[in-house]
Amino acid sequence: MNPKISDFGMARIFGGDQTEGNTERVVGTYGYMAPEYAIDGLFSVKSDVFSFGILLLEILSGKKNRGFIHPGQSLNLVAHAWNLWKECRSLELLDTCLEDCCIILEFLRCLHISFLCLQHHEDRPNMSSVVMMLHGESLLPEPKEPASFMGKRLSLSSKNQSPSTNEITITLLEAR
Repeated sequence: MNPKISDFGMARIFGGDQTEGNTERVVGTYGYMAPEYAIDGLFSVKSDVFSFGILLLEILSGKKNRGFIHPGQSLNLVAHAWNLWKECRSLELLDTCLEDCCIILEFLRCLHISFLCLQHHEDRPNMSSVVMMLHGESLLPEPKEPASFMGKRLSLSSKNQSPSTNEITITLLEAR
């Protein structure tokens, strides 16, 4: 199983047998792209594993990664989930729609697998391993801190900085 980057038809820009590489043309949805791809343009078969980890986390929590705001804190969804995991409070992440029908051990296993998918590139499993983890009951390795873990975001107001302003001029030419 060799997953390909598939966001917005991106798979077409890479060769059929190409499993990793570097591109200056980074396209996709921020919040779902692996950090090594979004920042450096590096992609591999593990890039999609990161995206799968985000999707799994969204399904389990019922929240979107993009635009997630935790009341009283400036954490993204991954950082919020990771903090709950470290504090042994992962059940607080469970989507309320799943509370009555969810098997807690399966929820915790899927959350564990999502964190394995969100690790740094070199620690991330391949997709075949993820499928085996989802179907199996074997012990899972302890997840390391997610690659996109940011903790608290820097606030402009806390640094007494004002945001910068970008200006653009658009000229539209029309025929007579």
